[in-house]
Amino acid sequence: MILSGHAKLAGVMGWPVGHSLSPRLHGYWLDKHGIDGAYVPLPVRPDAFPGAVRALAALGFRGANLTIPHKEAALALCDTLDAAAQRIGSVNTLVFGDGRIEGRNSDAFGFIENLRDGAPAWRASAAPAVVLGAGGAARAVIVSLLDAGAQEVRLCNRTPARAEALAEDIGVGDMKGAVVCVPWDARANALSGAGLLVNTTSLGMAGHGALDLALDDLPTSALVTDIVYTPLETDLLRRARARGHAAVDGLGMLLHQARPGFEAWFGVTPEVTPELRAFVLNRD
Repeated sequence: MILSGHAKLAGVMGWPVGHSLSPRLHGYWLDKHGIDGAYVPLPVRPDAFPGAVRALAALGFRGANLTIPHKEAALALCDTLDAAAQRIGSVNTLVFGDGRIEGRNSDAFGFIENLRDGAPAWRASAAPAVVLGAGGAARAVIVSLLDAGAQEVRLCNRTPARAEALAEDIGVGDMKGAVVCVPWDARANALSGAGLLVNTTSLGMAGHGALDLALDDLPTSALVTDIVYTPLETDLLRRARARGHAAVDGLGMLLHQARPGFEAWFGVTPEVTPELRAFVLNRD
């Protein structure tokens, strides 16, 4: 598509950023809806990040997505933050307008929408959820589960102090006590009676170690999901399907979290479809 002088511009900032599927994803939607716009990869070193954000706003960009290592650094640059960004403690979407920088976080939205899309019968309130890992992704996942009605989230992490800090930070107000820390060595026992298992760690991802987790105590009615999408079918998901579990891969979280940003920048509400999934995965 040939861009006009009025093209709407956005992109994804990270270091590195060449691996990102976001330009392909947003490019698909731009072409599908015939939008005069572009979405580009923006490799930005951490030390150059504050200046790069301000430069994009000055150059007329509508906004940008953020990936590692910029999500937390963006908090200090934003004039306003939405409720999700404040609770999760990171920003994955910047929206520029009227000389101001707005920070948003759509990771929680993307996670829960992926589950609803892939397993429509699942309900957060039906049974406890087990979350493996206590990083930024786990924080977004837990926020989304609590907002969706989960009454108990069992949090297992290899570093107990990190899990305890996350639980203390998120479990406030009516949700105080809803996040229960479980020792990593007891992770298999934590599956008893659960209705959802979520892996937010890098274990099972290509180039990382395997996730050592026996699923014997997990009810076969439980949903299993892995936010990893390289490989798309992780060993955890393969073993879960073999036991009869419904399982949802991690690609949908990436696709769904992109929807609010695209709407804010380009004025169209996009859809996640099987055709989109196939296009994003086929990078040849």
